[in-house]
Amino acid sequence: MPETKPLQLICPAGSLPALKAAVDHGADGVYLGFKDNTNARNFSGLNFDDKSLAEGIRYAQTKGRQVLLALNTYPQPATLARWHRAVDKAAHLGVDAVILADPGLMAYAVKTHPQLRLHLSVQGSATSYEAIEFYRERFGIRRAVLPRVLSLAQVRNVVENTDVEIELFGFGGLCVMVEGRCLLSSYACGDSPNTFGACSPGHAVRWQQTPQGMETRLNGVLIDRYADNEKAGYPTLCKGRFQVRGETYYALEEPTSLNTLEMLPEMLRLGIAAIKIEGRQRSPAYVAQVTRVWRAAIDAVKRSADGFTPNPAWMAELNKVSEGSMHTLGAYYRPWK
Repeated sequence: MPETKPLQLICPAGSLPALKAAVDHGADGVYLGFKDNTNARNFSGLNFDDKSLAEGIRYAQTKGRQVLLALNTYPQPATLARWHRAVDKAAHLGVDAVILADPGLMAYAVKTHPQLRLHLSVQGSATSYEAIEFYRERFGIRRAVLPRVLSLAQVRNVVENTDVEIELFGFGGLCVMVEGRCLLSSYACGDSPNTFGACSPGHAVRWQQTPQGMETRLNGVLIDRYADNEKAGYPTLCKGRFQVRGETYYALEEPTSLNTLEMLPEMLRLGIAAIKIEGRQRSPAYVAQVTRVWRAAIDAVKRSADGFTPNPAWMAELNKVSEGSMHTLGAYYRPWK
């Protein structure tokens, strides 16, 4: 893998058509997973088997793009061999890097495939440069994906104190928790995202039309109720509407998408290695639309960071595919700090 230039665009690939859409519309790299719980988007209909992954790697790499394989869940003793086989397959098929969270799996990768490039997953919950340096010193981590809970000043502190490349989420759905530490889904349905590989797993999700409206439930827990003219979203506990002291509202987090286009000049100045687009569970059309906008924006900021402002048409395009048709700078911008 060649030396990384600042602000690579890393896009989601939940399927082979999504991978091709990302590559064709300007992604520098894609991230993806196998069809099992070795990755944190373990949903039916998503992800890659050996054949489709081999084809995806060929398609991307012949066009000079990278393929990053997420093995970012935590193996349990009884099923550890599955994760080891996944690392072996990643090395054999020739991915550009594997994205790991579990230290034991990192140790296996270093010992068995020392040439394999390792990235620290957001599921590793590393929010400080000390944590990142721990993984660099012991396992040779080359890049770290930061959780979406840090202000830009905190990101700067990380960048200035480690030589590990830093990857930031730039667009897509938000998580109210520090990734890798959320227990809400486990509480509701007994399956931990860190081991089962999915927040709000499909087997526990139900939609039901009732006289009061469309209800969404997770393992029987009522998450939301929608009027006839409302879009019924996928039920996750953090983005449900709940009755609190007689008032019904989004008690934990209102559905909205992260959109950091306006922060690109600062990210470039910081030397951020890569911008990650969330959405492996989204359609190829979503991937194409978002990749096209972000490719144009990154190219523009590299041409002239000082004169950069987001094109209103870009923002309008991204708002069309944002949760709740709204966007936010998330934790990156904290005016009270």
